Amino acid sequence: MPHSPVDEAIATEAVDAATLVAENASLRDRLLRALAEEENTRRRAERTVEEARQYAISDFAREILTIADNLQRTIAAVDRHPPETTRDAALIEGVQVTDRMLQHALERFDIRKIDALGKRFDPTLHEAVMATDDDTQPPGTVVRVVEDGYTIHDRLLRPARVFVAKRRLQVPSNRSAGANIVWG
Repeated sequence: MPHSPVDEAIATEAVDAATLVAENASLRDRLLRALAEEENTRRRAERTVEEARQYAISDFAREILTIADNLQRTIAAVDRHPPETTRDAALIEGVQVTDRMLQHALERFDIRKIDALGKRFDPTLHEAVMATDDDTQPPGTVVRVVEDGYTIHDRLLRPARVFVAKRRLQVPSNRSAGANIVWG
């Protein structure tokens, strides 16, 4: 069988051991990189699936929070105006039981209420609705919660809407204010 020029060129390259070692090292490096990239892709996919599983109910939970808000407003209104009849008391008790059941269900899915009242204002958890003069609290303290905030698996679901204490401006007295003004 005669030798072709291509076969002879391949045989000549094969004889050079250094070329074979370098080609082997290059192929090994490419294989290791491909395996590492495949492993990184697998880990990213697992992380994405886990996050999707944990946070898939976020939109649904935000909608449920409006129901929780309304139940709590109803309970707060009842606290200001006690029931007049036994029937009213039974209805109110039903609303309170429903609220407790809803709060328990939210907690089962790791949806937790943010404890904001009396805490330092945190823009990552709170939304300041208004700054108010309050000498009883240090500036930057949450003094009123307008709407409760919630987290889901340590991620913010809805910020707490709050009033924040600010430092009351000191208005100079008329006598000292007028002393510094030069009338021309």
